[in-house]
Amino acid sequence: MALPETTPTQAPAEVEGYCVKCKATRKMTEVQIVSTKNGKPAAKGKCPVCGTTMMKFLSSKTTTG
Repeated sequence: MALPETTPTQAPAEVEGYCVKCKATRKMTEVQIVSTKNGKPAAKGKCPVCGTTMMKFLSSKTTTG
């Protein structure tokens, strides 16, 4: 999935996402808030175990409030 060129913002340190390589829910490292092509906010980070890129879609209420 190609993300548009946006300036990523720093996210809270504790964001959990699902790693498809490890098949487990883990806390992401190097978390950034990005926007998808259709404008929805998402948290993008890395798995602390295997280093795979992880994404978690967020509600718009999470980023505005």
